[in-house]
Amino acid sequence: MRWTIVLVLLGLVGSIGLVPTASAQSSPVPEEAPVEKIAGGFEFTEGPFWHEGRLLFTDIPANTVYEWTPADSSSSVFLKPSGHANGLAVGPQGHLLLAQHDGQVGRLTEGEAVEPLAQSYQGKRLNSPNDLTVTDDGTIYFTDPPYGVDEENRELDVSGVYRLDPDGTLTLLTDRFARPNGICLSPDESVLYVNDSGENVVRAYDVTDDGGITNGRQFAALEGEEPGNTDGMKVDAEGNLYTTGPGGIWIFGGPERMTLYVTAQSNVYRVPVAVPGAE
Repeated sequence: MRWTIVLVLLGLVGSIGLVPTASAQSSPVPEEAPVEKIAGGFEFTEGPFWHEGRLLFTDIPANTVYEWTPADSSSSVFLKPSGHANGLAVGPQGHLLLAQHDGQVGRLTEGEAVEPLAQSYQGKRLNSPNDLTVTDDGTIYFTDPPYGVDEENRELDVSGVYRLDPDGTLTLLTDRFARPNGICLSPDESVLYVNDSGENVVRAYDVTDDGGITNGRQFAALEGEEPGNTDGMKVDAEGNLYTTGPGGIWIFGGPERMTLYVTAQSNVYRVPVAVPGAE
C-alpha cells in the first residue's frame, strides 16, 4: 500500500510518496488538509528543522539560516553567514548541526560560532554536504553530492554517503549514488534511507551494530510525468517514509509534532497531519 499526495504550490508541483507500515490503514495526511503559506520572499529555501519551539530553515544563496516562530508568524535571521548551509539537525547535547555547501559538516557552539566537525576525507576536501541525520549516540550520517562545489575545485571523484562517529572518525559508507541527497533513519535507527536526485530513487540499508550499512536495496522509485527529483526525506512515528519530488523538503514540527513543513524555492508552507513526526 502506498499513498501519493500532490500539492500545487504557486506553480510548483510537489509529490510526496508515503510508504506506510503494515498496520497503517489510512493516509497520515488528511485528504483535505489545508496548505498554508507561512513565509516567503526568499531566494532558495531548504533544510526545515523544528527546534526549541521554532522552525529553522536555510536559504542557500543568501548564506543564511532563518527562524520562524508561530507566536508572531514572523521570520528573522538566525545565523549569517551560514557556510551556505542546507540540511539541519540537532545532536544529543542539543547543538545545532549544519550540512554546509562550503564543504563541511559543522556544529553551532554556544557562542554562535560554527565548529567544523568534518571537512575532508582521506586528505581531500568534501564536496558540499547536503543533508544529515543523527542517532541517539551522536553518530552523524550525511550525504555529499557536488552541487555546491565548482568542478575545478572538486577534489573527491565520488558522491558519497558518510558516517561521522562521535570521536571524529569519518567513514565512506557507499559511493554508488549519482547525486545522494535526502537521508533519514527509521524510528528505531535500524534502517538508513537515502534518496538519489540523479536517479529519482530511494535506497534502504540495514544498520549494523557497529554503525555500518548492509543489504542495500531499492526501496522506492519515483516515476511520473511531473518534473523534479527526490530531495528532502523524513519518517513519522509509525515509520511512514515521506520523500519529495519537486517543490520542497518536508519535515515535522509544531504542537505535538503534528505539522508537516515544506520549503518550496522562495516560500515556506505547513500542512497538518494525522500521525506525529518521529522524535
